[in-house]
Amino acid sequence: MTAPPGREQPPHGDRSTPSPRDALRLRRLNRWQAETLKEDLADLYVESSQAQPGEGYRGREAFLRRLTGAIRQPGFALLIAESTAFAGCAYGFPVRREGTWWRGFDGPLPRSVEQLTASGHVFAITETLVHPHTDDQGLARRLQQRLLADHHASLGATLVEQADSALCNAFLSWGWQDIGLVHRTPDQQLLRPSDPMVLRALVLPLGLGPRTASHPDGLAHENRTQRPG
Repeated sequence: MTAPPGREQPPHGDRSTPSPRDALRLRRLNRWQAETLKEDLADLYVESSQAQPGEGYRGREAFLRRLTGAIRQPGFALLIAESTAFAGCAYGFPVRREGTWWRGFDGPLPRSVEQLTASGHVFAITETLVHPHTDDQGLARRLQQRLLADHHASLGATLVEQADSALCNAFLSWGWQDIGLVHRTPDQQLLRPSDPMVLRALVLPLGLGPRTASHPDGLAHENRTQRPG
C-alpha cells in the first residue's frame, strides 16, 4: 500500500532529513539492489507512515513481506528519490496479461482497462513512499509518473484501502480515476485471518484516447467485461 500523503514538513536540519527538492535525484534500483536495501526501505516506510506506538513493528514486517513479494514479480522496478538520505520511493511491476491483478473486482471492468491489460500495457504501482520531512510536495506524483514513463505504460494501476479516504483523494487529485472495488482475501494481503480487505481500484490513463463529455477520464465504460472472482 501507499504511505499516507500530506504530512510533509520543513526539514529539521538533522542528518536523517532529506535535502530540498533541487538536491533530490531519482535513481532506479535493480532487484539485487532492492534486496540489499530492504531494511533501509523499511525504515523509510516506518518514517513515512508515522505509525502509532506499538504498530511500527507490525507495519514494518508487513511492508517487508509486500516488498519481497513484489521483487519476485516479473518486470519489478523500483525508483528511489535521494539526496544524503532516502526521501521517497515508488515500485511496482507490469500487470500480467491474463488479468490476475483484477481478480476480486466487483462488477464489470471497463473495456479499455481489459484490453490494455491483455496487451501488456498496464503497470501496477504497489507502493509509494515519501519521507515526512521532504519539502518536495509533488514528489509522490513525480515518482509515479517517472516510473510509468520508464515502462512506456499506457495505464497505471494501484489499489488503495477503501477506508483510507485521504489517500484516495490524493490519488484523485493527481489525475487517477476510481473504477470500482476489489475484494481481496487475507492470504492475498498477508493479513491476519480476521482481516479481509476491500480496496479501491484506481487507474491513471496515459494517452488512452480523447476525453469527451461522456467519458472525461478517457476510459471506455461501455461494452464492459466481467472479471471472474
